[in-house]
Amino acid sequence: MPYAGPNRRKHPRINGRFIVSYRILEEAENVDISQSKNLSLGGMLLTTNRFFEPGTNLAIEIRLPFDPNPIMLIGRVLESKEITKNLIYDSRLMFLAVDERHKKVLHQTVDYYIKKG
Repeated sequence: MPYAGPNRRKHPRINGRFIVSYRILEEAENVDISQSKNLSLGGMLLTTNRFFEPGTNLAIEIRLPFDPNPIMLIGRVLESKEITKNLIYDSRLMFLAVDERHKKVLHQTVDYYIKKG
């Protein structure tokens, strides 16, 4: 049953499947590729192939339609929920570090999809 309580989000969220590569911030190797389920200026819901402890910081590269280069940011895992046993997880992330140029591209993307409806 969908959540029917008050929306506590600071930023509007769009459903968007964008290509994302991610790794634990402290690990130079071990990069996985997935896609987002939704996106906002403050974070995203990402399908991952493993469980992440809340508080884990991830280095993220995401490809968005308004920039030919991937956007690089750091996200903190808020929650990682098992969807398919030992195989698929929904990981909720909050963005920690986004530079101004990347913030602008995120903003353009979210605005575009909100207007597109």
